[in-house]
Amino acid sequence: MTHRQRIDLIAAHLREHKYADLHTLATRFDGSLSTVRRALDELESLGIARRHHGGASLVETDALAQEYDFSTRNQRQTAEKLAIARIIADQVEPGMTVILDGGTTTYSVAHLLAEKRLQVITNSIPIASLFAEIGAVDTTVTGGSIYRRLGVLVGPLCDQSFETTHADLAILGGTGLTEQGIWNHNPLLASGQRKMIAAAERTIFGLDNSKFGRKAQTLTSPFEARHTIVTDRRPPPAVAQAIAAAGAKLVLAGK
Repeated sequence: MTHRQRIDLIAAHLREHKYADLHTLATRFDGSLSTVRRALDELESLGIARRHHGGASLVETDALAQEYDFSTRNQRQTAEKLAIARIIADQVEPGMTVILDGGTTTYSVAHLLAEKRLQVITNSIPIASLFAEIGAVDTTVTGGSIYRRLGVLVGPLCDQSFETTHADLAILGGTGLTEQGIWNHNPLLASGQRKMIAAAERTIFGLDNSKFGRKAQTLTSPFEARHTIVTDRRPPPAVAQAIAAAGAKLVLAGK
């Protein structure tokens, strides 16, 4: 297979699947990881693909599609996400069993956890790919169907993966934060998050200030005493009061 043929095949694969990790592309198109990286670099220069650690996503031109695209979201609020991620990562001790969902803030946390000796359970293909390439994390990936825009596994098989799981900590994201609780734009994502919350002793949500006041399609969870909300700015008074009334904890990054 020539380099040009491989590039064309990878481009076609991304157009169909929206997201692909390096290992899948290398296996499918008979190339080394370095060969695939070079192909993705060229596709990125052509505006077809967007590279991120462990894989690539199709560049979407539709604004609504970009709202739910992993790589697009991963480039938003980057400073805020990193500040939140550092606070969360400090709560994780070696030897813990940790659940990580597929959010972009959670992905930032994963980078900071890579050198810790942990047991991680995740439904995120980007996070699993990250840990496959670097670090000391022992990673278990759930079953499920691929939600392509975010590169996460969802559905009954994903949910079942957590029904017999126990974790010390779940680290999750969300689409919105209101006085009612944490919201997500997709019912399948919210269902998986509820199973993660139930499987963990406690849950930390990483939510930057762009999520304040946003209601999405599904309420993932009201606030609970086992919840910690880590954000970069004090939320509106009604939200802060609801968090306190539920016995949950509010932590401001950098404070």
